[in-house]
Amino acid sequence: MTDETTLGALRASGYPDRTVKEELRSNLLSRLELGQELFPGILGFDDSVIPGLERGILAGHDLILLGERGQAKTRLVRAIVNLLDASVPMIAGCEVNDHPYRPICARCRELVAAEGDATPIAWLTRDDRYSEKLATPDTSVADLIGDVDPIRVAEGRYLADELTIHYGMIPRTHRGIVAINELPDLPERIQVSLFNILEERDVQIRGYRIRLPLDILLVVTANPDDYTHRGRIVSPLKDRFGTQVRTHYPETATEEIRIMEQEARPVGGAVPSRVPLFMEEVVASLTQELRRSPHVNHRSGISVRYSIGNLETLQAAAIRRAARAHEPEAVPRPIDLPAVLRSSEGRVEFDTVEEGREADILSRALRQAELGVFRRRLSGYDFTPLLNRFDDPNFAVDTSELTPASEILDAFGDLPGLAKLLGRLGVQEESPGVAASALEFALEGLHLSRRLNKDEADGVARYEGVAESTDT
Repeated sequence: MTDETTLGALRASGYPDRTVKEELRSNLLSRLELGQELFPGILGFDDSVIPGLERGILAGHDLILLGERGQAKTRLVRAIVNLLDASVPMIAGCEVNDHPYRPICARCRELVAAEGDATPIAWLTRDDRYSEKLATPDTSVADLIGDVDPIRVAEGRYLADELTIHYGMIPRTHRGIVAINELPDLPERIQVSLFNILEERDVQIRGYRIRLPLDILLVVTANPDDYTHRGRIVSPLKDRFGTQVRTHYPETATEEIRIMEQEARPVGGAVPSRVPLFMEEVVASLTQELRRSPHVNHRSGISVRYSIGNLETLQAAAIRRAARAHEPEAVPRPIDLPAVLRSSEGRVEFDTVEEGREADILSRALRQAELGVFRRRLSGYDFTPLLNRFDDPNFAVDTSELTPASEILDAFGDLPGLAKLLGRLGVQEESPGVAASALEFALEGLHLSRRLNKDEADGVARYEGVAESTDT
């Protein structure tokens, strides 16, 4: 319904008069009844976060999303926009998107009084009805609410004239959704300016005796108070949000992997690239190990962006090797993981530890992640054919970041049980690159299980058999 261009035509069409919260509630109920997906691309929240969000919208509450960094809070807020109508009418030329039936600004009230049913209308899209602001210490009341426009005063208007006001972001999103990210970073004196908007639904600008009854949904995000030292949400403001929704990190490695696969940007190369599932599991398990680590600052958290970035770096390492070694396919291997740690070390915030121990903590977490995936995937697997090769004291396997897959495969020749090993590791389509990655992963797991020795020097890792006298 976007054909009507005047107020009279709109009334004749029977267009309903709904607030933005009534509109969101109605559209949410319709989608729930039809079983439609409400928040596409939001993974891992179906049974925890989304039900609370749905209840808040149905209750007509303003919302606060609490959670550590990288928990899809902003994405959730932006997804709510899809519950708005595709388009809604407004009085043409209005700064605050006035509803043709209920104008709230002085300019539109005068226009409707003068033009009546001939008042021109325009149509707002969903995107026009959403505003987002990152709270920063330099944010002002003028940015959010508004201020006197000196140019309009210079044009001859009186200061007492409401038309001299330059409206801020919130009034300009009248009949829409306003999002403020990281609310505790907003100075407390600025937070106070939101009191009237949330309770009385009006604005106050520099002492003007006006009432501007805004129709908005206000959604803010924040880290929990116990997890931030940057600021806090003042208690009277916190009390005005009807629903609080607590987000969380992926609860399983499977959920972490799904998010990684969805969000990681393709790392293009001259040859095809493939990341075996067991390597993705190591990346996801590394993140989860760090989230449990007592040495990591849990007030800061380990974002899913850490996993996504590590997966992209892992792919880049494989593409680099493929280009240098002229391989037909780029497949990450365990030898690439230490480089991933080095590239992402700055993204992890540690609690007070002895200087220089950060790399050791990350390496230990990586070893635990690799060993966990190895045991989960290959527990009970018969490694006898592989280990028998190391009975020869002169047999060793060398690998490095630039060692081609063919060299690893040539070192073992025709190895019995390789297909079964690949199957246990979840490999669906066999290729030389994937086979070499699986073999290297098996060697690393056997080393971490103390069934093989491993020496590292000058970027080369050498796997050798365990001497009889030290066999445990």
